[in-house]
Amino acid sequence: MKTQFDSPKTSQKTTTGLIFAALIIGGWLAVHIYSVFFHALSAPLWISLVLIAVQCWLYAGMFIVAHDTMHGSLTPKHPKMNAVIGKTIMFIYAGFDWAYMRKAHHAHHDKPGTAEDPDFNAQNPVSFWPWYYKFFTQYFGVRQIIILLGFTLTYIFIFKASYLNTIIMWAVPAILSSLQLFYFGTYLTHRHAGSFPDHHNARTNDFPRWLSLMTCFHFGYHHEHHLYPQEPWWRLPARKFKTKS
Repeated sequence: MKTQFDSPKTSQKTTTGLIFAALIIGGWLAVHIYSVFFHALSAPLWISLVLIAVQCWLYAGMFIVAHDTMHGSLTPKHPKMNAVIGKTIMFIYAGFDWAYMRKAHHAHHDKPGTAEDPDFNAQNPVSFWPWYYKFFTQYFGVRQIIILLGFTLTYIFIFKASYLNTIIMWAVPAILSSLQLFYFGTYLTHRHAGSFPDHHNARTNDFPRWLSLMTCFHFGYHHEHHLYPQEPWWRLPARKFKTKS
């Protein structure tokens, strides 16, 4: 039996999700191209910092869109389109294999916060840097290094991008976005610092909607995500505040 909370309908959710995805990806592409190929590093420092911060945030948004594709929630009625979008984003983000990431993410949902969870550091479930190192090396390996090196050489030698711009305005925001995603979406929500509400071993960051959006595209509403993994990122605030009311 459907409830009022089940609306909007799947087709409406798909349309909204695709619009958000297009805005995030298009926004990142525009900022990325300008930052790497046209921005002068001799400009006032604050401009470079803003460009890095915006690109970092949009990078995180792209990853969250790809994360939704791992759950099939971007285009539920079109699984092939869902997979193509996810694979494309993961490849652009850091040369990741979407199928491998998807399998690992579902393992995370099956055994969250345990030794069988690939996103969890059972040996050190409190300290940030050892956990981040495990998390980073879990997904970043030789394949990613080769692909990103290929991107870098293409930027510099074919598209004639500045070496410094490529490093500062591309590599730096990409790395910072991984820290952002890990800190707000995995570390704060799964670390062993206090109790968890249930067997999902996940908690929700107590952030207002605007701060939740700015930190991690609502992925910090993480307990709700584990309760309703079929919901796209932009629906998680409704789940959080529905649950609390």
